[in-house]
Amino acid sequence: MLPPLPEVHKAQHTMTQRPIPSVSTAAGFGTSTAPAARRAPWRTSLVLAAALLSACTSTPLPPWPGTPVATRARAPEPAPRVQRGTVVPAPLGQPRESVVVTPVRANTPLAAAPDTAASAPYGPAVAARFAEPATVYSTPGLGAERRSFSTNAEIGQWLRDVAAAAPQSGTQASVLDLGASQRGEPILGLLLTRAKGTDIASLEANGRSTVVLVGQQHGDEPAGSEALLVVARELAQGLLEPLLDRINVVVVPRANPDGAAADTRSTASGVDMNRDHLLLNTPEAQALARLVRDYRPILVLDAHEFTVVGRYLQKFNAIQRYDALLQYTTTANYPEFLTKASQEWYHQPMLGALQTQGLSSEWYYTTSTRPDDRSMSMGGAQPDTGRNVNGLKNAVSLLVETRGVGLGRMHIQRRVHTQVTAITSALRSTAERSANLEQVRSFVARDTASKACHGQVVVEAQATPTQRELTMLDPETGADRTVQVAWNSSLTLRPVKTRARPCGYWLAPGETTAVQRLQLLGVQVLRVAEPGSALADTYNETARETAERSDVRGSIAGESGIIRSQVALTRSAIDVPAGSYYVPLNQGLANLAVAALEPDTQSSYYANHLIGDLAGTARVMSVPSLVFEDTDE
Repeated sequence: MLPPLPEVHKAQHTMTQRPIPSVSTAAGFGTSTAPAARRAPWRTSLVLAAALLSACTSTPLPPWPGTPVATRARAPEPAPRVQRGTVVPAPLGQPRESVVVTPVRANTPLAAAPDTAASAPYGPAVAARFAEPATVYSTPGLGAERRSFSTNAEIGQWLRDVAAAAPQSGTQASVLDLGASQRGEPILGLLLTRAKGTDIASLEANGRSTVVLVGQQHGDEPAGSEALLVVARELAQGLLEPLLDRINVVVVPRANPDGAAADTRSTASGVDMNRDHLLLNTPEAQALARLVRDYRPILVLDAHEFTVVGRYLQKFNAIQRYDALLQYTTTANYPEFLTKASQEWYHQPMLGALQTQGLSSEWYYTTSTRPDDRSMSMGGAQPDTGRNVNGLKNAVSLLVETRGVGLGRMHIQRRVHTQVTAITSALRSTAERSANLEQVRSFVARDTASKACHGQVVVEAQATPTQRELTMLDPETGADRTVQVAWNSSLTLRPVKTRARPCGYWLAPGETTAVQRLQLLGVQVLRVAEPGSALADTYNETARETAERSDVRGSIAGESGIIRSQVALTRSAIDVPAGSYYVPLNQGLANLAVAALEPDTQSSYYANHLIGDLAGTARVMSVPSLVFEDTDE
């Protein structure tokens, strides 16, 4: 447990929260043009660097909700439950017509797809541990006789139908064209809001926090995509609609259309796109980066599925037991107060929501593809996954994984039910805490910016080895089996490499690829308008080798060899030509710039050939006396 936040400026920051109309958990659900980029407000054509670093003191943080009553904001009051199949009076927010909640169909036995029994990876004793939920979810891909899940064309039509129906309930909805996959398939999102319009200016004027929900980055993990179709409909005209009085939501059911069509984990080029969120080599990852940059969500939730049998059966003669595996951002330099918000305001309520529905959960973990490695590892600390990169954008970033890889269509209703339950919990947590979340984000952005030129920054960190008991299933009897494992915990990271935090980074004029990728991430990059000089640490390579980029599972799919360097720093005055670039660290996304630009890590732009020469970058160690101009992407 982190210490309470500093109790400062209580009068200004204490707030009263209105209760949120309660919406049912998943058991209550029934069957039923990307905008222009928002640029940072830094449009002066010529800017002196001294003005960029005008304040370097720590910013006071509002009191943390949960501290003694005298100093904290009032907790949300209990709210009435929504009754299924009834008319719900207008909840808090803008006046509107009553909402008719979609009725719930009674559960009926599901006919198995014709190939289910033949492809079952375990017997009936294990299958009996995973009963069907009380709700039958209906999407194109969840039909009882379907062999395939929803196609990309069906997803597009579903989103358009939901958007067309939404105005009848007072909700503004717009289908967003986020880009195209490598094979030309559209990557689509659905924006749902109570703002006057669906453009970014209207969302800003509406003043509500935005949530982004992403499914199927891995094409062979369909439950998240089907669940997000359900969630989109319920937000537009069902049980989740009252939450739009507090939040805006963007739903992206399928981020990897090509992988989904081929039922493969990777994109068409063989790249694991969920390891591409810092490098942005794939158009799929670029589409999500633009979305997050432009809409600045306070929460990003990434819906996945995990392997159930496979290497777990091979290594432990046991089968995965849990319905859901959960994790939030765990990477170096993630602000501790966002970790605290992730744990207290999201993770704990989500555990309760799942338990209420009879669904089991655990921290996310995996095991490597090496047969002799019997350790278990939580999601890694590398700043390359959506979970970690979006966290470094000062958002709460959550991973929700359901048991699914290798199961085909088995238990698909339960898998979707698990996703819907977890996503509903996250949406409700955001609605209930949106004001507090925005306070925390505002603080950590200002506090991060204020640290430029001061203190230390963690360049690389690792998980902490420990031991843990996991409950798995006996493959013959389906009974619980306790397994003692070596456990690499990402909840406590061990810094393995730290350096003095620079004032910023200099990039040579030719490093335009790195500049463009940073701008896609939302990082501010300035162009040097007039030649000058700066005090800097330059990188001198003392050793190098070609290596594979890897994660806790093993080698990352689709990656070419990286440069694994060792470097020494040399302090000197460097010439800074006009047309070169400066990445200031007195900005809220400074820690993302650190992840990309420190060259001797496996995720860095240099290691992955986005920066071609170590001489093309340097760490600027004092406020530079240079003249800059802003750059456009």
